[in-house]
Amino acid sequence: MQVWGLTDIGLVRRDNQDSYRILPCPEAGSLIAVVCDGMGGVQGGSVASATAAEVFVREVQANLRSDMSPEQIRQVASYAAAVANRAIRERAEAEPAYRGMGTTLVSAVSYHGGAVISNVGDSRAYFIGAAGIRRVSKDHSLVERLVDLGDITEEEARRHPKRNYITRALGPEEHPLCDGFLVPMEAGEYILLCTDGLVGTVTDQEMFHEVWETGDPAGSLVRLLGLSKRRGAPDNVTAVLLRME
Repeated sequence: MQVWGLTDIGLVRRDNQDSYRILPCPEAGSLIAVVCDGMGGVQGGSVASATAAEVFVREVQANLRSDMSPEQIRQVASYAAAVANRAIRERAEAEPAYRGMGTTLVSAVSYHGGAVISNVGDSRAYFIGAAGIRRVSKDHSLVERLVDLGDITEEEARRHPKRNYITRALGPEEHPLCDGFLVPMEAGEYILLCTDGLVGTVTDQEMFHEVWETGDPAGSLVRLLGLSKRRGAPDNVTAVLLRME
């Protein structure tokens, strides 16, 4: 796997509450990548996202083996998310300033022939290939529920006043469910992990164009960040791009 990542405060926020981590695991034939978007005040959000990212990659690395099936890797990632959730809750209980903090999490753990995607919250994972771009993860949010019910369209969801209201996160809940997806991949195909700061300012087709059609994946995240900033970048922007070799 080749991998690129960036995070930026954006143009409005005073703090960057996003975090990401990338950890190669050559002994297991894998690469771990995770993106988190914190919430719960200036300090709380940053602490929650950093805690989740650090604990998640640590736990996945500690439990990965080279002979694991994709389903077993999915179980490892789900366990790692649960450990990260517990770490956030313990920190919040110990320090009153962090009460109520939480974070989203979206991750990719590669294996030979694909990647396991896990998510809690509304940070997203996309698959990008010759046929186009496809969202892998499912937002745990109010507007996603409204879209599923047919009450609003995808385009209306992008402008909905409650588009940032998430229904699942690490931290606030004792046992939040972590969704898992197995994504077969061929050489040259991509997984893009990103926070809603990118999703809210850049369209899926613009992501596809910059990653796939320009022929310059190494610069694609910088260009997408620039596009987000030209549109005001009201939130932190974080993205990690993985390419199967």
